[in-house]
Amino acid sequence: MKHNYDWKRKREKNAFLALEDGTVFEGYSIGAEVSREGEVVFNTGMSGYQEILSDPSYAGQFVTMTYPEIGNTGINSEDMESARLFLNGFIIHDLNEESNWRSEQSLVSALKKAKIPGIAGIDTRALTVKLRTKGTLKGYMCCSGSLSPEKGVEKAKKWIGLDNQDYASKVSCKEPYQWDKSGKLTKSWGIAEELPPLKYKVVAYDFGIKWNILRSLRLNGMDVTVVPAETSAENVLKRKPDGVFFSNGPADPAAVSYAIDAAKSLIGKVPIMGICLGHQILGIACGGERFRLKFGHHGCNHPVKNLKTKMVEITSQNHNFAISEKNFPSCLHKTHINLNDGTIEGLRHKREPMFAVQYHPESSPGPHDPYYLFAQFKKIMG
Repeated sequence: MKHNYDWKRKREKNAFLALEDGTVFEGYSIGAEVSREGEVVFNTGMSGYQEILSDPSYAGQFVTMTYPEIGNTGINSEDMESARLFLNGFIIHDLNEESNWRSEQSLVSALKKAKIPGIAGIDTRALTVKLRTKGTLKGYMCCSGSLSPEKGVEKAKKWIGLDNQDYASKVSCKEPYQWDKSGKLTKSWGIAEELPPLKYKVVAYDFGIKWNILRSLRLNGMDVTVVPAETSAENVLKRKPDGVFFSNGPADPAAVSYAIDAAKSLIGKVPIMGICLGHQILGIACGGERFRLKFGHHGCNHPVKNLKTKMVEITSQNHNFAISEKNFPSCLHKTHINLNDGTIEGLRHKREPMFAVQYHPESSPGPHDPYYLFAQFKKIMG
């Protein structure tokens, strides 16, 4: 099945997206002239595409933006969530020229510089409906003009995908580093004029950590040392931290067995907070099971209910796996649930100082709904 779109920019190079189910979407290239496999997901955010592009959790994925007009805000250095772009490819309906005073380069320029393919001019609504109906699909994006659509479908089918794949070690830092102790980066980002003094020593595992998580920890008086994904629990404890943070990251939590082992060793010895992949790692370490969501949670408008306060938080999310209700560990409490599908969004250990959430409190969609969780981390550190 082919989906054709009579795009406005006929001067652009033709490109196509082939899916493992045989569907082909034709469009035009807006990024690097390369071809690549990836897992196709959709993001429902109306803005924030730069933060999405630079989120390491999207490694291995083709991100489809459901909002039809993308590109008008351009790209700027202050809104990056990491040092580079990590996704495998970008899919949009209509490309806009940048027209924002903060823009330093265009979306097209950023994709080309990062050697990431992008495709525009396709029916992203039809693609999103397909993903919601069939679930996440493997795809092949051809922006080099060197392959037929039929061969593209074959490549999509043969690609290994993200299940049981460790991508955390691919996106993690290679050496430990200290985050912004002076607060210079945090201040320049415009978060706060006055920063609290450093009171808590925190070691943060980098499975694909976002800079705004690190900014948020610094804003709460935490002196953060970031360590590579494969750092042992023993080496973490040698740093004598007041708390340990398990970060977000890409792909399948079951594949990061080294992180699960570290979590098992650290629970009960030091206060712990986890976000996203960190939530899944901690859940598995306590005896939980992970499962793949049909089409994942990707966007900045997901309603989550706090089971203790009964309040509803509007949250930012990016994950394809979750902790299952089946055989849920007796040592854990469920603290939050997703109001769209009822999946577990938060957990807390019944006896030890450990909690985690599936969503991203540092992104603060809405009126900073989930930001209290960083204060909760401080509280359990004493």
